[in-house]
Amino acid sequence: MKRYGKSLIMAGALFGMTSGAVGNESGTEAGAATECPSTPRPAGMPGMPPIPMATSITPSDTSSSVVIKPDPANQIECGRTAVQTIDNVVFAQVPAAGGGNRPLALDIIKPKGPGKYPLVVYVTGGGFVIAPKESGLNLRRFVAENGFVVASVQYRTAMDGANYRDGVADVKAAVRYLRAHAAEFGADSDHVAVWGESAGGYLAAMVGLTNGDKSFEHGNNLDQSSTVEAVIDKFGTSDTAKVAEDFNPEMAMFAAPGSPIGRYMTEAGQAFPSASNALTHVGPGDPPFLIFHGNQDRIVSPSQTLRLHHALRAAGGTSTRYVLDGAGHGDLAFAGDPAAGLPWSSNETMDIIVRFLRDPK
Repeated sequence: MKRYGKSLIMAGALFGMTSGAVGNESGTEAGAATECPSTPRPAGMPGMPPIPMATSITPSDTSSSVVIKPDPANQIECGRTAVQTIDNVVFAQVPAAGGGNRPLALDIIKPKGPGKYPLVVYVTGGGFVIAPKESGLNLRRFVAENGFVVASVQYRTAMDGANYRDGVADVKAAVRYLRAHAAEFGADSDHVAVWGESAGGYLAAMVGLTNGDKSFEHGNNLDQSSTVEAVIDKFGTSDTAKVAEDFNPEMAMFAAPGSPIGRYMTEAGQAFPSASNALTHVGPGDPPFLIFHGNQDRIVSPSQTLRLHHALRAAGGTSTRYVLDGAGHGDLAFAGDPAAGLPWSSNETMDIIVRFLRDPK
């Protein structure tokens, strides 16, 4: 298994726009440490149902995980490293819900100046109904300042009439595009990780677990590999038909066939086919996984990542799972709880992520 080197390989690659890029390019100079910039998550969009939250949760087993309680006051800082950004780089054209095609785009943050840095593909959450690539800006900026090219990608959702295969294919298309243009973006195409949250955590896991599976490969740059060498799954689903397990009975509707998750996990008229279950793709040779979950997550049961963690280890794979004591489902500022994201943007949590990206194990 290839590793992310702790020393970064410097090269004279010119960072610039690609033929598929639109939008703007910008840079920031290094200076004193400041609060990392954040972009508010959209609260929703027309036709988007509210996200239900459980009123009770059954504690899950933590014996195979590492339990931490990050200090919410000890937050990451940015600004010490100059970065360069390129927004709205079109990496694919996909069928639109109303006919024709629609572009999928990505945003890039990297250390400013020439260089060759490991690539991290970030996959946002959104309940399988929205996929705002602008999310997690503070987290992405922090990782980029630590020596990585970080690309946040769009993917199709249930609102696009898409299903899980489309979402996985979209992320893989982004990986192939970024490999094809690695020299332009200053990325090391031999070291590619995928990092997702919530719905994005599911897709990130699926991308890693289906390395080499041609049934999920569609679109352009098919001469490039979509294989990833490491996966970070933050509170993602795995056995999606049981996403509300451990919650109060009323939460069962969250995983009903007609729910957004149910619609997204439907193929050929069958809800929750076995191929949509991440656990069915676990096998020998999977890349190393770093998994996180809050033990107070009332949207995705912590047992979801626990099952994946156990399956990976049973198959002989490398998986490390952290449970954040007292933490919920990531940044819930969009749901009126701005403090919920603080454990996730703490130095303790983010340092674990950076260490793993430098040397997955």
